[in-house]
Amino acid sequence: MKQLVYILFLSFFFVNCDKDQELKTISTKQLKTLLAKENIQLLDVRSPEEIKQGFIKTAVFANYFDTNFAEKAKKLLDISKPVYLYCRSGNRSGKSAIILKEKGFEVYNVLGGYNQWKKEN
Repeated sequence: MKQLVYILFLSFFFVNCDKDQELKTISTKQLKTLLAKENIQLLDVRSPEEIKQGFIKTAVFANYFDTNFAEKAKKLLDISKPVYLYCRSGNRSGKSAIILKEKGFEVYNVLGGYNQWKKEN
């Protein structure tokens, strides 16, 4: 019986931990609508070389690959407001979102990233 209680406790613990790691997402279409309505914090986490190829107009930039990424992002952003992150395809921005979420930010990963944005605009 003790083993059953222990297993149930651990299961509950791990299920709750997974929920904490879930990231909020937003499509590029939803982002476009949001950008038209309000001034949001939009963070581009791509490299300078990628940014030269184009970017979303209101974005600020912090390269995910910089060793001081988190510190730079924290200086650019207001922790009391949601942050929308994008990269080329959505992978790095997802990793960046986890980092910023651990720092206390409310984050949204833009699905499909800049590649999807270009296709739709």
